Amino acid sequence: MTSVVDIANFALISIGATQITALDENSKPARVINQKYASVRDTVFRAHPWNCLIKRVELAQETEAPAFGYSKQYALPTDPYCLRVLEFSNGSLNYPRDNMFNNTGGPVFVIEGRKLVTDEGTAKIKYIGRVTDPNEYDANLIDVLAARLAYEICYTLAGSTSLENQKFALYNQKLSEARFVDGTEGAPDRIEASDFIQARM
Repeated sequence: MTSVVDIANFALISIGATQITALDENSKPARVINQKYASVRDTVFRAHPWNCLIKRVELAQETEAPAFGYSKQYALPTDPYCLRVLEFSNGSLNYPRDNMFNNTGGPVFVIEGRKLVTDEGTAKIKYIGRVTDPNEYDANLIDVLAARLAYEICYTLAGSTSLENQKFALYNQKLSEARFVDGTEGAPDRIEASDFIQARM
């Protein structure tokens, strides 16, 4: 089982820093990890549609409508927290695969703050969720997360710009490798032209 402390220690070991036993211990490495971990995690999560983080949900329409531009709005999920919307469906067609546009030729939906605004009466999304339990992470995601964390804490704890540059290069290498493996898992989507515009006229 992998914990946040384990991921932190993977990063600390890679830059030659002292390991920690708990996130709340009174040590410089723990304080630095606590400052950086959440933002680093979310950055890595948003960098790729990781299979282990993808969630699907049908959103509940809010009673209040947008002031203009669209007729309906939906709150983005909070459990788990939505970090990035990957796909939108009105129940029969999907964006981006079906190239959906609204009656005026604009995007069928947009994200504004924590709202999804659209003219559609049904809003189903596939999204990247902020999954906080590392036991749900793919092994490659753990490696990428530790590599990014090592880069982010490197100069503060090791004081070396050359090592910092090495860690950034390693992060990009691991991210590229993980994207390839993650992206080839499962059957590929079939991309087709859509009659969505004609169907709505």
